[in-house]
Amino acid sequence: MADAHRKQILIVEDNWDQARVLQLELEAVGYATMTLRSGNAALSFAAEHQPDLVILDVRLPDIGGYEVCKRLRRLFHRWDVPILMLTGMDKPMDQLRGFAHGADAYLTKPYEYAELLKTVALLLGETVPV
Repeated sequence: MADAHRKQILIVEDNWDQARVLQLELEAVGYATMTLRSGNAALSFAAEHQPDLVILDVRLPDIGGYEVCKRLRRLFHRWDVPILMLTGMDKPMDQLRGFAHGADAYLTKPYEYAELLKTVALLLGETVPV
């Protein structure tokens, strides 16, 4: 990305290995990332720094990802901060619950790298990589 403003992506994932892989994948294509491991930390960071995108797991050690998503929606409208739920919860009802709580997109683990990049680009209003 040649943009002077690198898009800031907040990754909320309690599994350090998964968070690190995701961070490296996103930084490799030019995004700036911040990784946090709990819902409360994510809410505090987002309120102070307003990331360009939040990637949110459902299973977190303090408050669940669905609740974090709902609280983020109280802070920001969809057009201000999009939310991508990225989780191992793969039942149709889980996805519906994510959208009901304010998610803009929902991907399940394991994810395809190309699908992740395409979804991130679409949520950020960027050209989709081919």
